[in-house]
Amino acid sequence: MEKGKGIMGSGRRWAVHFSDNSTAPSSRDIPDPPGFARASVDQDDSTVSRQKKDAESNWKSQKAWEVAQAPFKNLLMMGFMMWMAGNTVHLFSIGITFSALWQPISALQGVGKVFEPYKDNKVDLLGPKLLFIALNLGGLALGVWKGFK
Repeated sequence: MEKGKGIMGSGRRWAVHFSDNSTAPSSRDIPDPPGFARASVDQDDSTVSRQKKDAESNWKSQKAWEVAQAPFKNLLMMGFMMWMAGNTVHLFSIGITFSALWQPISALQGVGKVFEPYKDNKVDLLGPKLLFIALNLGGLALGVWKGFK
């Protein structure tokens, strides 16, 4: 290969010149297949995008309810741990009581951050937020009950 000449200018048989498209038919010269209409493709795209948005809204709503129900599992676990700790005052029962009080308080302070990923115009977050708050208040009540017991 001579200096200064690239692959395209080397004159090899396998080189492809993309600038010469006079032999290739354009897409407008090729007729559409039977049963295909370009207008229906545009309508299908808008329908598909609407369905995707609806599916995303449904997914966000479902996940918001799952996040709202998560403190219930923590409530059951904390109740079992309090029962296992017993009524005596020792380091383990003090730690369990402190944890039972601290977890709901910190969760209630971050309600907005917890549900931020699920915020959407089509998703109503009032119900999941109220359930989340109620379950955390129940956990706080369980901790207060254990603290005074």
